[in-house]
Amino acid sequence: MNQIQVRAWAKLNLSLDVTGRRDDGYHEMRMIMQSASLCDQLTVTLTEDGSFSASTNRRYLPNDDKNIAVRAARLFLTAAGLPDAGAHIAIRKRIPVCAGLGGGSADAAAVLRALNRLTGAGMTSDELRALALQLGADVPYCVEGGTVLATGLGEQLSPLPPLPDCHILICKPPFPISTPVLFRRLDAAPPRHHPDTAGLIAALKAGDLSGLSRRMFNVFEFALPDRPRSEIRALCSELLDHGALGAMMTGTGSAVFGLFRSQDKAKQARAVLASRCEACFLVRPLQHYPEEPV
Repeated sequence: MNQIQVRAWAKLNLSLDVTGRRDDGYHEMRMIMQSASLCDQLTVTLTEDGSFSASTNRRYLPNDDKNIAVRAARLFLTAAGLPDAGAHIAIRKRIPVCAGLGGGSADAAAVLRALNRLTGAGMTSDELRALALQLGADVPYCVEGGTVLATGLGEQLSPLPPLPDCHILICKPPFPISTPVLFRRLDAAPPRHHPDTAGLIAALKAGDLSGLSRRMFNVFEFALPDRPRSEIRALCSELLDHGALGAMMTGTGSAVFGLFRSQDKAKQARAVLASRCEACFLVRPLQHYPEEPV
């Protein structure tokens, strides 16, 4: 077997806090992360000539080492002691880019999982996460997903009780947001309010969807420039007006999401907001990635 198909699952931030800046310029994070049933489809093929490349259904995405999925393949095969092997990754993107949904990180993690199975390397989850950290702070989380408290750079992962089952409406407005710009703005004006992480964890332990929804909080919403801030807040307000228990921006945006008990209300909200957004997805939370076909 020289080919395998895998899925790369989107992530949401149920909370996001920046707790400090390190001497090396990186930031200390404290986040509750959640997998969602929105995914990219990847086909990973070992190449006989040792070449590395990618192809996607999005023309603007790179097909060389500028693509994190290609870098993940190169990193894994070198670490696995297969320096002469190569890989081609065909990616069917559904997760929007520049959205805070971890699409690139999810693709990279999926490549690591795929090549671990395809080559029979037998790396442990800890070993895969160590490789993943070399690719980006969100990639270790995306190796396994679920409901997790992420600290440090985002690589220190502590499993949490699952998010109670619900319906999640993700709305991606038609503009990107620069992650470096948000970090600079946050450094210049540190937030005065922070997520109630202990309260969020207590709500998860109690299976209290309403209590968790009320406590969702993302400090980056306060670092947004004026125009995107007003549009993000308007989308969140409309999600709440249409029955969401809670709504917020995920990651550094620009996607927002709302948690709903009622699928009908979530569908009604999607019908209203779809015309204002680049994309809207009605999804469910995932506690474990579904098994891939062998």
